[in-house]
Amino acid sequence: MKKQLRFITSLLLLLVIGLIAGCQSSQQSSSQSQQPKKLVFGVAPGPYGDMIRYAIKPSLEKKGYTVELKEFSDYVQPNLALNNKELDANLFQHKPYLEKFSADKGLKLSPVINVPTAGLGIYSKKINATNESDLKKALKPGDEITLANDPTNLARALRLLEKNKIITLQPSIDATKASEKDIAQNPYGLKFSPIEAAQLPRSLDSITLSVVNGNYAIAAGINLSSAIIKEELSDELKNLIAVRTEDLDKQFVKDLKEIVESEEFKTVIEDPKHVFKDFQKPDWYTKKWNLK
Repeated sequence: MKKQLRFITSLLLLLVIGLIAGCQSSQQSSSQSQQPKKLVFGVAPGPYGDMIRYAIKPSLEKKGYTVELKEFSDYVQPNLALNNKELDANLFQHKPYLEKFSADKGLKLSPVINVPTAGLGIYSKKINATNESDLKKALKPGDEITLANDPTNLARALRLLEKNKIITLQPSIDATKASEKDIAQNPYGLKFSPIEAAQLPRSLDSITLSVVNGNYAIAAGINLSSAIIKEELSDELKNLIAVRTEDLDKQFVKDLKEIVESEEFKTVIEDPKHVFKDFQKPDWYTKKWNLK
């Protein structure tokens, strides 16, 4: 009888301890769930930090997130920082760049959704031209043109020049991987100088032309409408939000996609007081909002 009582007492004691531990665990879990969820975004200089700040961050905060922006000075560090878990997401690049960089560095990063994007433009402080025809008339042998030196944006700039018949690329090469060495015809005798994309706007003070990425043009105070020639972006060249591949099914990624597809996001993008209104819109955006 005494043994049975001791056994029952022991069971009751264990049950009480378990209940107390369970309550503490539940309280801790509840406390943790009430803590703000912090998301750190990486961006390059230009308008995409403002896109997050004005078109994405407010809706994330309504969902209980706190949002921090980290700006990087180049196109290299944001992906390395994302891979190293210093960031939760970044917004600065298009799909070909993401894929090439990830393959070269052995990173596992994935796109979430495209956003409205400012394209490349050909700019000059030395040539007074407003179109392709006027530009060609003003060019002379030895004029120097700067382009981004990362492989995907270099090829992209060369394709823009070829499309406007300023150069001709070798027909046998993959145009998406072209470099200045693949130029077959250079009828205007231009000198090509690949440099870091962030330095392109500054180079305009000393060279004839530059093919400048939209974000760096805006960051340098260059009006996109001042481009002599503007790039027409394919959907794959429109910038995207990227995350680590392992995070694709996490709730914050689903929330990000939902917010970008929301009417609140569209309202900010179409607001004339922001630079985004004239950005080129992704296919999903024009279809969803029935835009031409």
